[in-house]
Formats: sequence, structure tokens, C-alpha cells
Amino acid sequence: MTDAHELHLRLLTLDSHIDIPWPDGPPFDAETTRRVDLPKMRRGHLAAGCFAAYIPQGRRTQDGHQAAFERAVAMLGAIRGMGAGAARLCRTADDIAQAFRDGRTAILPALENGYAIGSDLDRLQRLADLGVRYVTLTHNGHNDLADSAAARPELGDVPEEHGGLSAFGVRAIAAMNRRGILVDVSHASRAAMLAAAAASRTPVIASHSCVRALADHPRNLDDAQLDVLRDVGGVVQITAMPAFLRSGGKPDSVTPADFVDHVDYAVRRIGLAHVGISSDFDGGGGFSGWRDAAESPAITAELVRRGYDEAAIAALWGGNFLRVLRVAEAAAA
Repeated sequence: MTDAHELHLRLLTLDSHIDIPWPDGPPFDAETTRRVDLPKMRRGHLAAGCFAAYIPQGRRTQDGHQAAFERAVAMLGAIRGMGAGAARLCRTADDIAQAFRDGRTAILPALENGYAIGSDLDRLQRLADLGVRYVTLTHNGHNDLADSAAARPELGDVPEEHGGLSAFGVRAIAAMNRRGILVDVSHASRAAMLAAAAASRTPVIASHSCVRALADHPRNLDDAQLDVLRDVGGVVQITAMPAFLRSGGKPDSVTPADFVDHVDYAVRRIGLAHVGISSDFDGGGGFSGWRDAAESPAITAELVRRGYDEAAIAALWGGNFLRVLRVAEAAAA
């Protein structure tokens, strides 16, 4: 375990999906009740985090879309404000690597739920200007871009509205590609995920999902979806949501071994280059042994126990995500 901890300290570790408290929450740069704050990240040697401006799905009206966009801008402003002192706001994969060399914690903004875009593609440029590195197409509930894995009948959703991706969603993906914004298919329906992978000129990601063969949850990816991620050069970021890791899983009954079972399955199915790590901390993620960012070395220790070497663990803990980010940056340039 000592060797695993020393290995962990050498890694550029990146968690691809972390939520922030909203509208009010404790500060980021002090020890707090948050599962992720700067002291916990530094204590657990979590070098980088993608922090998501989560927008709950609401009514798809002009007022609803405007309120969602305003919330997104405000939340992204708060995330940008976290990049000070020992942390640094980063826009590119090279920025993240430089922050790591400089001993600074890297902060990457993301948007969770394309609902905030409404029907106005010009908003994507504003989001890009605010540093957004990926957009999760949907959350729970369909929006104007795509169908969700979890329809919301109380919002008027039918099981499938667009048959996957709408025509507007196709245009939105093209606009993301032009701006170097990754397309995130977590929360999207199976049909929407497959359509997004086909529509995007750059690899798509699943920023916080698990393997459906091991836990039959609608938010997880089946073997065919995993294969498509591999075929387009994308990555699935296995996440610490207990119910995604084990059917009926609870935080106290799920362990790092359950988490790495999903990593192992995905690596065997689609290859090491297409698998990564995320927590969904402060959004429901966390389990016994990895309850907050300070306990991140536990995942490295389990990977070492399974026989992964340093290069493989470095790829899982951020290298693969950075590779995909660089592809998106190059395509936009």
C-alpha cells in the first residue's frame, strides 16, 4: 500500500465529473463539508477536476431556457472563481499538464445539461468563452437536443421524443466541435448516445457512467455502446455512483473493488485507452473507501492490487481524458 501511495503521488490524477453546491455552499479553498474542496483534493493528490454547472431540467419555454442559461452563467462564474491561489483555471490539456508541473490544482469548467442552450446555438460561444470543456447533452428529462435516459412524464415527456438526437442536436454537436467542446453522452438515451457518436467529428465521452453488464441501470452503457465509444476514439469515465456500480448498491455496501470491477470490464471489452475515472462527488457519488477527494489514493491502491502498472494507471487517472481533449482542441484549431 505504501508503494501504491507513492505511485499515486506521481500521477496527474483527473476526476472528470464533480458537482458544486448551488445556490449557496461552503467555499472551495477551505476545509468544508463538501466531498470536494481544495484541501481534500490536495490531501488526496487529486490534481485536476472537471467541475460541472448542473442545470436541472425544467419546462422548455422561452422563460425556462433563459433561466437555465442564466443559472449556467452564474455557476460557471463560481467555478472560474475557484481557480485562484493554489488552484488554476485551465482551458486546454496543455494548461492542465503545466498546472500539474507547477504544483497547482487544475480546475476545468463543464456544463451538465444542454437545456441551458435552449434553441440558441450562439449561447455555445458564450459557454466556450467561460471555459466550458464539455457539455452533457441531457440530464433527467428530454430537452431540445436529445432524448434522456430518464424521461420526465411530469414535464410532459413521452418515452422517446426525438428518436435519439434532434436535428437541432445535430447542429449543436457541430457547433461544439467547432469550438473544441467535448460532447458528453452520459444521461443521454441509448439512441441519443449512438446518434451523437455518429454525428460528432471528434470522440464523444461519457463523463460519469458505468457498465450495464455489471449493473442493469438505464444510466449505464451496454456492450454495444462501449464498442461505439471505442470505435470513435472516445472514453467512458467509470463513476462512483453506488447504484450504477451494483444493482441496489448503497454507499456503505459498495467498495473500491466494485468500482474497479467496472474499470476491468471496460478495459477488457474496449481497451485501456478508452477508460477513465470520475466520482460524481457532490452529485450523489461516493462509497465506502472513496467517500471524498481525500480518499482518492484508495482507487490507485485497488488498481495496483489488480496488477495495473504505472503507465496504465496514469492513463486511467487522466491520460485518456486528456488525449480526447487534445483531439477536440486540434479539430477546432
